[in-house]
Amino acid sequence: MALGPDEAGRLADLLKEHGDGLVAQWAELAGANLQGRMSRPELERQTRDLQKGFQQAFAGGARDLTDEEAGELRAQLSELSSNRARQGFSANETAVSVFALKDAVLGVIGDTSDAQTLRDFVAFSAFVDRAALFTFDAYVRVREALIADQAEQLLELSTPVVKLWEGVVAVPLVGTLDSARAQVVMERLLQTLVDTGSPYAIIDITGVPAVDTQVAQHILKTVVAARLMGADCIISGIRPQIAQTIVALGIEFGDIATKASLADALRYVLGQKSYKVVTAKRTER
Repeated sequence: MALGPDEAGRLADLLKEHGDGLVAQWAELAGANLQGRMSRPELERQTRDLQKGFQQAFAGGARDLTDEEAGELRAQLSELSSNRARQGFSANETAVSVFALKDAVLGVIGDTSDAQTLRDFVAFSAFVDRAALFTFDAYVRVREALIADQAEQLLELSTPVVKLWEGVVAVPLVGTLDSARAQVVMERLLQTLVDTGSPYAIIDITGVPAVDTQVAQHILKTVVAARLMGADCIISGIRPQIAQTIVALGIEFGDIATKASLADALRYVLGQKSYKVVTAKRTER
């Protein structure tokens, strides 16, 4: 239900005339839902800004939230959603803070027995409902973006490339290796090979719970990419269960060196570099 021109004008006058009292009551109602997790001065600042936004939208002739005259109000609602999402409030708490404006205005109006007053309030309620839903949608978009950023950061943290020895780097994989993570692994490994000039790279799959055809393909692509950069790859962490699965699936690693443990892989690489690995003997005292 869109507001009529006269209704918008009367609502603009109402919000302007009862500004201070409306802001105080609105902040109190919104604060009850937030359970003290936001200070009263901050709540009053937010509600005052929004009260002015609604008042200016109505004064400008906005009949619906999608109207050009309500552009500034939409921007304020988006900013509220963004801030609340980053502060850890829920989408429900954010929307309810906007819904509370209806109760605050009803408290200012008081008697709704007059037909015109009732029609104005019904139209105003519909406008506020759309504003609250707009806030909810904006919150969800911001929250999804935050979650995507956090997931990307966790993905990068979960795929470190470490230097084991001069000319030897390792990628210890833990957890499931899907396409997105395989791409991150490949990019980080190749960049490290460029930065360090390492001729050897160990891909350790000790922490990978299971190896299927897809996981094997991801590993092989990473090995091929590293070889194109001039580095030889060794795959370590081939446990008995993993070995049986690889044989059962008919997966071929070709001429890629495979070792049971990271230590075996490092020992192999050092042998390729003509280092002799000697186990130190303990002396009895």
